Amino acid sequence: MAAAESTSLSPSQAEEPPKLSDLLDRGWKLYEEVDTTNDPIAATHIQVKIKRGITQLEEATRMVAQLDLFSRNEELEEVATTDLKYLMLPVLLGALTMKQVNLAKRLEQVQIARCYFLDFLKRCKEYNISKFELPKTNENSAGTLEEESANGPPKPPDLIAMATVRAAKIERYTQRKNTEAKLSEIKAAVDSGQADDEIVRDFYLLNLRKWIVVSLEEIESIDQEIEILTRMDVLKQSSAEPSQSKRPPMKPFILTKDAVQARVFGAGYPSLPTMSVDDWYEQHRKKNALPDQGIPRSTEDVDGEEREQEEKEKRVENDDKEALQKARDWDNWKDTHQRGYGNRKNMG
Repeated sequence: MAAAESTSLSPSQAEEPPKLSDLLDRGWKLYEEVDTTNDPIAATHIQVKIKRGITQLEEATRMVAQLDLFSRNEELEEVATTDLKYLMLPVLLGALTMKQVNLAKRLEQVQIARCYFLDFLKRCKEYNISKFELPKTNENSAGTLEEESANGPPKPPDLIAMATVRAAKIERYTQRKNTEAKLSEIKAAVDSGQADDEIVRDFYLLNLRKWIVVSLEEIESIDQEIEILTRMDVLKQSSAEPSQSKRPPMKPFILTKDAVQARVFGAGYPSLPTMSVDDWYEQHRKKNALPDQGIPRSTEDVDGEEREQEEKEKRVENDDKEALQKARDWDNWKDTHQRGYGNRKNMG
């Protein structure tokens, strides 16, 4: 009976919730796999690993809060060596959140990741794990952007501040390289389980200092990305709004070197039309200045010209001396002068 009872209890015992240390180790291992993979970060199996790691680290964070492992009143020396690694929970969550690929929720993702990184930095600052300055909060940075937009064009950059930031980045880079070199020396001993308590504690402290540098760099990058994403949303909203009124088309204008030269020589290319044919006709009709080309003349004018031509022909036929002499002079003049001679205006 006892053996049967023990056999019946084994399935329920196998369904025990995972331990806190196992959750952290699994989440940490999943992050390292994702961070070192050569596959595209947007690949489906990579995104599945990221979500699984976030789920396990979130569960571990809830268990740490229930156990109340850390207190604001204790010093770093009072924290047990086995508990130091749980300080990395928020920074691992932030790092995995930054690797999520979802363009529709990108702004929300980077804001959540920033909260994780900032929470990690605040806890490290309280325990005085490393010397650094906390970055500005989202409210301060948002207020700064609003003030800059309200005050008009941005002010010129402060060269001294830029030099200070550059020096801080160089110092953080050097610190990170030194920390990674020390970690690579003791990591094998810690993973094998042969390291003593002092080496294990040093290993976790070095990891915390490395992640402090990473968090500061990530927050700087996130702030820039948030600004870009916010402005993109504003542009999308403004483009989606209907245009209030259409502007009238601009009239063409001509640029010349000199106004006098433009009046004398023109623009150097055919002038642009300033009125239609109908407008021109109406304007000349009002001024009684219409040419008679193409306009039918009255019958009286036609009859008068015909009578004059007939009289000239009759005079020539009747041997009118004056008419004959005038016709001969006209023929002689045409023999010695080309057609159009003296016609400077070339009016034919």
